[in-house]
Amino acid sequence: MTKFTLTVTCKSTRGIVAALSGYLAEAGCNIVDSSQFDDLDTGRFFMRVSFLSEKGKGLAELAEGLKPVSASFDMDAEIHDGSSRMKVLLMVSRFGHCLNDLLYRWKIGALPIDIVGVVSNHFEYQKLVVNHDIPFHHIPVTKENKPEAEAKIMDLVQATGTELIVLARYMQILSDRMCTEMSGKIINIHHSFLPSFKGANPYKQAYTRGVKLIGATAHYVTADLDEGPIIEQDTVRVTHAQSPEDYVSLGRDVEAQVLARAIHAHIHRRTFINGNRTIVFPPSPGSYASERMG
Repeated sequence: MTKFTLTVTCKSTRGIVAALSGYLAEAGCNIVDSSQFDDLDTGRFFMRVSFLSEKGKGLAELAEGLKPVSASFDMDAEIHDGSSRMKVLLMVSRFGHCLNDLLYRWKIGALPIDIVGVVSNHFEYQKLVVNHDIPFHHIPVTKENKPEAEAKIMDLVQATGTELIVLARYMQILSDRMCTEMSGKIINIHHSFLPSFKGANPYKQAYTRGVKLIGATAHYVTADLDEGPIIEQDTVRVTHAQSPEDYVSLGRDVEAQVLARAIHAHIHRRTFINGNRTIVFPPSPGSYASERMG
């Protein structure tokens, strides 16, 4: 039996859950996991349902049958085939810890995505990427050619059918236009020292100030630099006995883990953008182990 995921966003009102569960039951579907949230501040309703089609109905038939229910509540509702892997484009500059981690998780099946390519403005990781039988695209970026470089990236997005861009420590600021065109489809990772410690060596600054917690934040990219809706965060403790190099090493570890968990949540349709915040539902049965690896 095929497993599907239904995602719903709409104005909060009475009868939504009953209508959806009733439709799925009539369509011969069995719900195996369900999460919902009413935001009392915004009046918005969010829901994610995993279900099995026990009578063999396919995606197109289920989506068509859902339309009357969706229209009656003015829903933003989508049904996704659980066996379909999201097409992901990775982007990296000169720090490779997140890229290495993602490639490993992808290789062992812990991150079920289809990596359509890796874009970099440098050549450091070309051999690594090619050795994984993944297309490598070198797109240099300067102040003078930035619009042309972004146009090449967007051409690549279109040609590969990219559904998600992951900035795996890609150290270039994206234009407002690209952020808008790919709204909700670009995930970035950075240390959580911002805005306190800016610049090229934030871990050295943190060491000098005697910081006791090192953290990382994964978020959706918006035109506001590093201020998009947060998907995932984590921290690790450090002490006075550790060196600046220890800070960097621990920081890279937590960055890699946070980014992987954020991607995992997105590709399984567990994230919903809610203004400047996100709704992130817990993992479905069977997916938690792979998410927590590492």
